[in-house]
Amino acid sequence: MSLFGLGSKNQKTFRPKKNAPSGNKGVQLKKHIDATLGSGNLRDAVRLPPGEDLNEWLAVNTVDFFNQVNILYGTLMEFCTPATCPTMSAGPKFEYRWADGVQIKKPIEVSAPKYVEYLMDWIEAQLDDESIFPQKLGTPFPQNFKEVVKTIFKRLFRVYAHIYHSHFQKIVSLKEEAHLNTCFKHFTLFTWEFKLIDKAELAPLIDLIESIVSVC
Repeated sequence: MSLFGLGSKNQKTFRPKKNAPSGNKGVQLKKHIDATLGSGNLRDAVRLPPGEDLNEWLAVNTVDFFNQVNILYGTLMEFCTPATCPTMSAGPKFEYRWADGVQIKKPIEVSAPKYVEYLMDWIEAQLDDESIFPQKLGTPFPQNFKEVVKTIFKRLFRVYAHIYHSHFQKIVSLKEEAHLNTCFKHFTLFTWEFKLIDKAELAPLIDLIESIVSVC
């Protein structure tokens, strides 16, 4: 099986895949994403479709990128363990500590797999909260919606940063780097288009990001 065999029935996911919001335009927007991705032009795929609501677009894509990272990390779980990755790092200069502001208010040092577990639990709670990600047609998004989305993407980026710094050689040896690079390129172009991650946060992968943005 391909490490990132997205079409495989036996693919590993870190947790069950989330569906696009169903009560609004989520399903139609998801179809638009799939269609534009099929064209191969990632720059076009990330742009807000004409006449569509920005928050709706951010919501559907947030679910989509959560699923992508979920699948990517799920396939690496046997290589990313508390023994191999005792801290959530992205190279020697960057280490991430976990806090959600509710259950864990003071940032704590945890292993990379524990950090990702906390992160995915936290994102899933945001996606399931209808006061943040409304399901019903006409229900308004909260005023702080984009800030919530920015926090989700900032933290998802940390998973990519960890994968590239700690597990890229394993991915290369399995000849799966092309898929990882495509996923990260899509992620980068989307976050760049809507200014979702502050540049200082991107430092662990800034050279790769700048090459993606300048080429496209």
